[in-house]
Amino acid sequence: MQNSQDLNKVQALRDALNAGDEKRLKAQRDAGKLTARERIEKLVDAGSFVELFALVSDSDAAAGVVTGYATVQDRPVYLFAQDFTVKGGAMGGLQALKINKTLDMALKTGAPVLALCDSAGVRIDEGAAAMNAYAEIYRNMARLSGVVPMVAVVLGPCVGGAALLTQLADVSIMAKNVGSLMVFGPQVLAAMNDVDVTVEALGGADVMARQGGVSLVAANEHEALALTAQVLALLPGSNVEDADLLEGDDLNRLLTVTDPADVSGLLSQLLDAGTALELKAAYEPAVRTVMGRVGGHSVGVVATAPGTLTAGALQKAARFVHFLDCFNLPVISLINTSGVKVDRIDNQSWLMNAQSQMLYAYATATVPKLAVITGSAVGQAYVAMGGKANADVAFAWPGAVVSALTPEAAVAVLYSDEVKADSAQPAEARAKFAKAYAEDVAGALNAAKAGLVDDVIDPAQTRKLLTATLEMLVSKRDSNPAKKHGNMPL
Repeated sequence: MQNSQDLNKVQALRDALNAGDEKRLKAQRDAGKLTARERIEKLVDAGSFVELFALVSDSDAAAGVVTGYATVQDRPVYLFAQDFTVKGGAMGGLQALKINKTLDMALKTGAPVLALCDSAGVRIDEGAAAMNAYAEIYRNMARLSGVVPMVAVVLGPCVGGAALLTQLADVSIMAKNVGSLMVFGPQVLAAMNDVDVTVEALGGADVMARQGGVSLVAANEHEALALTAQVLALLPGSNVEDADLLEGDDLNRLLTVTDPADVSGLLSQLLDAGTALELKAAYEPAVRTVMGRVGGHSVGVVATAPGTLTAGALQKAARFVHFLDCFNLPVISLINTSGVKVDRIDNQSWLMNAQSQMLYAYATATVPKLAVITGSAVGQAYVAMGGKANADVAFAWPGAVVSALTPEAAVAVLYSDEVKADSAQPAEARAKFAKAYAEDVAGALNAAKAGLVDDVIDPAQTRKLLTATLEMLVSKRDSNPAKKHGNMPL
C-alpha cells in the first residue's frame, strides 16, 4: 500500500510539472511559438523520447528545461529544450543541473547533443549562483566540442549567457520571427547606451545571418527542426565514427556548368542531388561553406567566389574546415580567387591573423583534402587550400592560374621596364604581358609540369574524378604530433 501511495505522489508531481501553467502555455502559443515538449515531439522519432531528470524541481516548480534522449531518423541523440513558460526559460541552478547531466551522458555514450534554446537569460534572483550555472554548462560544452556534434536551435529570445550556448555549438539554426540572439536586450541596451532599437533589428534572424551569428536561417520553427534533422544526417554520432555512406546519385554525371564564376551552379552539380546545405550563406560571401554528399560520401565544400578574400571570409573558411576535421568529413576546396583584400592598411594585422587561421586549419586537418583550381589560385589561397603540402589530391581546370601574384600585379613587378618602353599604349602593353604571364608562367599546364597540381582535367569530368578520389582516400590515416593541443593564431 505504501508503495502505491508513494507512486501516486510521484506521478502527481510529474503530471503537474509536465502540464505547466495553462495561461503561460497559451501565451507561448499566441506568440506563434511551440512549447518545449511540442518541439521535442516534432523533432524526434515518434515515441522515442525518454525524459531524464523529470522530477528535478524547487518547491514543486519546474526547472525551466526539458531534458532527455531520443532518436532522430533512427539515430540516438541527447537533447534539452528550454521552457519559456517557466520564468522565461531563464537559467538557474536547477536548469543547469539538468543540462549538465544530459551533457555528461552524451559524452559517455558518444551521441550528438541538440539544444532547443528559448531563454530570457539568467535568473537574477539567484545572483552569482545563476552565473556559475552558465559557467558549468560552458565548460561542459567546451569539453564536448570535437567529441560529439552539437546543434543549437534558436526558437525564442536568447539573451546574454543563453546566446553564448549557441556560439559554442557546431551548427546554429534560427527560426525567423520567433528567434533572436542578443548580448543585451533592448531595455538594457537603452539604459546602458541610450539606444532605442527593436528586438528584430538588434538580434533577429536576418541580422544575425549577415553577422555570422547563426549557421542557418529557417522560415519558421517547423523548418528549423527539419533543418536540424538534415544537419544530423550529414554528421557522424561522434569523433570516433564516420558519417553514414549512402547510395549517391549518378556517379558518372558530367558537369554542364563549367564557368568558374558560376559557383552556385558548380556546387549544385558537384553534390548529390538534394544534399547541399550551405552554412552562413549571408555572411562573408567571398567564401561559400557547404555541407552535402558526393557519391554518397558526406563532405564539406569550401568554394571561393571570384574576386578577393576578406579577413572575415578567411576566418569563416578556417572555422568550417576545423569543424569538418573534428568529425572526419573530407574537405573539397573549389578555388577561384585573386588573393586577399587589403581594404585597410591600418588594420593589416587582422588580415594576417585570418590568413594564418585558414592556413592552420587546413594544415592540421587530417581528413582527406581534395582541391580543384577552377580559375585563379593566387597567393595564400593556393598555399592553404590547393598546395601539395596540404591537399592530398589537387586538380586544375585548363584555364586555371597558379601564382604568387595576379598576372596584372606580376607584370608591375616583372615587366615594368617593358611597359614603360611601350609608353604610347601602356594599358595594352600591360594586358599583353599579363596574358603572356598567365599562359607561359602561371598556367595550369606549367603547374602540372612542376608537380604543383596532380592533373589538368576536363571540367566536365570533375564530379566523376572527385567521387573516385574520395573512394581512394576513404582509408586515409593521418595524425598530428602528440601534444595537448596546438596554439591556433586566434
